Amino acid sequence: MLKGILWREWRLLWRARSAIINPLAFLILSTLVFALAAPEALMEMSSVASGLLWAMVLLTQLLSLDAMFRRDYDSGMLEQSLLCVEVPFICVLARIFMQWLGSGFIIAAVAPALGLLLGLPLNVLPVVVLSLLLGTPALSLIGSIGAALTVGFSRGGVVLALIVLPLFLPVLIFGTDLITAAQQGDDYALQAYLLALISVFSLAIGPFAALAGLRISLELR
Repeated sequence: MLKGILWREWRLLWRARSAIINPLAFLILSTLVFALAAPEALMEMSSVASGLLWAMVLLTQLLSLDAMFRRDYDSGMLEQSLLCVEVPFICVLARIFMQWLGSGFIIAAVAPALGLLLGLPLNVLPVVVLSLLLGTPALSLIGSIGAALTVGFSRGGVVLALIVLPLFLPVLIFGTDLITAAQQGDDYALQAYLLALISVFSLAIGPFAALAGLRISLELR
């Protein structure tokens, strides 16, 4: 069952390539805007580059979260999946995983290029990738709760942002602090452990809360 669900989610992700390309294009273009607008300021204040990068990652994740459940909700497939599958939790978890694969994982893969554009040192780039790999799963898991609660709204993007942005702040703080500590040559193990802990905690709660949110949205349909 798990293999079949993952294969279905992979095919849906591949068909909806615009849901991957558009947020990624936004991230790359916004990074280019900052790099071209104030290159000298970024080189002189490289300490702000980590916060700038993480802030743009958060906004990019918001762009991709709204479509997490919306296509299946509009077509009626979401209701059928939750009713027919023996363990609906698996469907929700598979969708969250594929959303992260198409957003957080790809962002981590292109992070070295983005870090160079923002003036981050070469020796810090592996730490940038590490922080994104540890932190972006929490963004997808936490964001799935807001996406589930707002899936029935015709224009749920603003409401989704209001729900999840305050919950994203710990990831933003520790992710930025991890990169800053690496830039200053300090030990960043504590920040890495805290990011991992947030992701594990989100994994323990996020899918169940998202499933409850989807059931609420389907009842209000």
